Amino acid sequence: MKEYDIIAFGTGSAMNIVSPLINNPKIKVAVIENEKAGGICLTRGCIPSKMLIYPAQIMYTLHRAKEFFIDAKAKADGDAILRYVQRHVDEESKMIERSLKSHPRIDYYQTTGKFVGDYTIDVNGKEIYGETILLCNGSKPFIPPIDGLDDVGYLTNREFFYSLKHVPKSIAIIGGGYVALELGYFLAMMGSEVHIIEMLPEILMTEERDARRLVQRELSRFMHFHTGHRATEVRKSRGKKVVAMEGENGTTEIKVDEILIATGRAPWNRETQVEKSGIRVDERGWVITDEYMRTSKEGIWACGDTNGKHMFKHVANYESEIVFYNAFGGRNVRVNYHAVPHAIFTEPQIAAVGMSEEEARKKHEILIGEYKYEDTAMGLAMKAKDYYVKVIVDRETYRILGATIVGPEASVLIQEIINLMYTRDQAGAMYRAMHIHPAMNEVVQRAFYNLREG
Repeated sequence: MKEYDIIAFGTGSAMNIVSPLINNPKIKVAVIENEKAGGICLTRGCIPSKMLIYPAQIMYTLHRAKEFFIDAKAKADGDAILRYVQRHVDEESKMIERSLKSHPRIDYYQTTGKFVGDYTIDVNGKEIYGETILLCNGSKPFIPPIDGLDDVGYLTNREFFYSLKHVPKSIAIIGGGYVALELGYFLAMMGSEVHIIEMLPEILMTEERDARRLVQRELSRFMHFHTGHRATEVRKSRGKKVVAMEGENGTTEIKVDEILIATGRAPWNRETQVEKSGIRVDERGWVITDEYMRTSKEGIWACGDTNGKHMFKHVANYESEIVFYNAFGGRNVRVNYHAVPHAIFTEPQIAAVGMSEEEARKKHEILIGEYKYEDTAMGLAMKAKDYYVKVIVDRETYRILGATIVGPEASVLIQEIINLMYTRDQAGAMYRAMHIHPAMNEVVQRAFYNLREG
């Protein structure tokens, strides 16, 4: 049995931990990866999706051109964009793979590692052992039990970025979250007829009500929404894929060329069999970690999607720092999730950080500040109607509890609030800081000036 100082599952955020350690010539590391090297973000998540979203935003702007008395006509080559993005993913992934394979202190195993006992893992029929193990192997698409789905065939984000060669003329996307809407937005801007099937009453149910409704209102100009509908069956008919869905008014069907499943994420625990090493998982199969990112087994740590807490790349990077300090730096740093941000890159964008209004009301007496884009000079220039910034602060301390922004560049504007949430003087600093005029960042400052009783 081959022994290692460190066994790392995954080639995404795990590499943040491994990279500074392999400068030590005495360390031997095993890296296990069952997908393309580079992790979810690089190969089938954040980066390639934004490479698709940017040209989609250009097309969206061209759709609005007449509002600004501009005659703009354009036709997008969606197939070429897909090829360009997939080529980029392949090149970056292969570069990482070559680096891992050629490193003298790393053994690279391209397989799904399976625990067979305490600190012992089977890789392609061979057993390896490591007293320190990093579980950073991400997540996989959750596939709902829909009759006929396997027979008819479908895409997930994986196939979308690995093998899809043509923008389908029509597509049914099952799910109404981030992945569904971002990929659906791209396809719609490329001319595809897009149907979003969401079993919940509204899309983006994790977002604040006004925010998700604004997004649906705008995207409804280009996409079809079937909220409150559950896909029950799929079948083939005359070269099409037929999706049957049940709603309050009974069963309806739509015929499309392709189906995309975007109904959330699932853990790899069934494949990796982590319980055989004494690692505890929750009822859904996510690895349980404490406030130091330790699992229930000494010497085994987990970060990123593996623990199922906040499945964003920036959180995985942050958690990997905590693991590095605690596992290899002799420290006891607690993880702090008080200001976890996220963004959805549709049109409009949604960005949020910290608590929602509903969450904040349960624990605090609050003040709420809101301001519309259109009531600033730049917002007026952009004709950014109904988009807004909303901030929530503690009434006594003026500590920022959370914020939501809906509109152009929301993902950029919210960073000003995120940064303040990591300082002692929070709302006060926003009042004192000069903001460039006219610029879109004024809408954030004015939301703070507009604080009122909730």
